[in-house]
Amino acid sequence: MSIFRPRIAIVGGGPSGLALGRLLYQRGIGATIYELRPKPTPVDIAKPSGMLDLHEESGLRVMRECGLWHDFQAALGDCSEACRILDTQGKVMHTDEGELESRPEIARNALTNLLRHSVPSDLIQWNHKITTVRSNRNATTGATEITLDLGTRGAATYDFVVGADGAWSRVRQLLSNVLPFYSGAQLLMATVRHVSTQYPHLVELCGSGMMNALGNCNGIMTHRGPQDSIRVYAAVSTPQEHWVAATGLTGKTAAEVKTAFLSDDKLFGKWDLALKDLLSTACDEETKDNPGCVADIKPLYMLPIGYRWEHRTGVTLVGDAAHLMTPWAGEGVNLALWDSLDLSHVLAAVPEATDAAKWQAALEPRIREFEEAMLARAQVKAEETDKNRRIILGENGSQAMVDFFNVHHDNMAAGSLPS
Repeated sequence: MSIFRPRIAIVGGGPSGLALGRLLYQRGIGATIYELRPKPTPVDIAKPSGMLDLHEESGLRVMRECGLWHDFQAALGDCSEACRILDTQGKVMHTDEGELESRPEIARNALTNLLRHSVPSDLIQWNHKITTVRSNRNATTGATEITLDLGTRGAATYDFVVGADGAWSRVRQLLSNVLPFYSGAQLLMATVRHVSTQYPHLVELCGSGMMNALGNCNGIMTHRGPQDSIRVYAAVSTPQEHWVAATGLTGKTAAEVKTAFLSDDKLFGKWDLALKDLLSTACDEETKDNPGCVADIKPLYMLPIGYRWEHRTGVTLVGDAAHLMTPWAGEGVNLALWDSLDLSHVLAAVPEATDAAKWQAALEPRIREFEEAMLARAQVKAEETDKNRRIILGENGSQAMVDFFNVHHDNMAAGSLPS
């Protein structure tokens, strides 16, 4: 009697989807990955992108289990683990070299590229948009079938589907009608390249790693990145979800929106001239590198802390699709990779079956256990993230963050976990 091989799909080709594809491939389990975006070109990969710090218990463990540790190490170096905190007037409140806790920084594009090349190319379907996801019971076999509607590309049916498709997940719509909600902050992103030669004073200001200038419920934050770049983020606290439209910034370039950020005393109007110059230069350089492109200003969303869904046969979620949170603890990609690692272990542990119904019956209790562990872990990290948000975007964010770092470093030095 032949061994049944389940049809598995992963919706989403970001880090979590690609990592899951890699981990399953290592275990001899085939899975098709569907990604909305077109296949990235070498030019796309080389562009400066946000930096991700990977944590030992999650992201770094996944790199090792994927067999990518040496390639991962080779992709580092654009951003050190150094950190500095400034107040709104440019006073340096804290500096460290990341000496007490190793969380190496890798460019998002570099991580995605590393994982992409670890999966056979024929398993990734680029430029595939999932319009809806449907669940049906096959009257003949008794198995649950999950169908992905692919628009003009038709449809594809699977025995198990993993939603790794991010904040506005199509797969999640099959499980729940809960949507992400606005978290109360907007984020402008801009990049200055070749800073060592063009703007050495910005290198002196920002350092070799991460810089956070905080206060008045706003922040200017930076990471060093590829192409000798500084990635600049301007965080603005506002109750207005559609703040860009409300302030007349819709459709404007980064160079055009900078005045709104720098002239408003409620934003950065009263900040130190060096910090204002940093943001101004980043906006100008962003527009110079991408002429005519609209400024990258995004409202930050999150799922309710402690979010759960009613389990359904044949489908689950990982990463932002399961537990979207804001970026203030750096846990998003780490949790997503951890989810994929745990799920790969679950799928590999399912005993051989002769048909889809028997395979799904064996998988069911394991997936329920996986989901409960994943969501309990995510709830803890979401609470931590929300606590960090109140610190970072507080009235006196720089001092509050220094106080937090001091407690954290004291606990790490003493060998105990921070409270």
